[in-house]
Amino acid sequence: MDDVLSGDLIYVFAFCAAGLVFALGPIVLVHLISARKTRNYANKTGQFIECGMDPIGDAWIRYSAVYYLYALVFVAFAVDVLYLIPVALVYNRVKELGGRDFFEMLIFVGILSLVIVYAWKKGIFEWKPKTSKS
Repeated sequence: MDDVLSGDLIYVFAFCAAGLVFALGPIVLVHLISARKTRNYANKTGQFIECGMDPIGDAWIRYSAVYYLYALVFVAFAVDVLYLIPVALVYNRVKELGGRDFFEMLIFVGILSLVIVYAWKKGIFEWKPKTSKS
């Protein structure tokens, strides 16, 4: 009984050790290969950087609501592609798909096209430059 129990415990400890290696390994690896002295040489240790480029202006930029509406329209059509690609791949393979299924796809694309027309009428695609208040 002790041999079976100790054999099982070895696997449990091995899985725990592997989990720790997978969790802590990337952190240790990044610490070992990361550059340490580049910002010290440029005397910019207190400056915030992103992607190695010097920041320009204030970090707190307020985006217009139009930006988010534009992004939502993009997401709507990205989801549209997620539904249409599998249907397009299956359409020629399955013999039972006929005019009714094609008409349903047209209704689906038509409703999403109404989203574009609605957004266009609301002026979402007109990107107006922001005027500064001085």
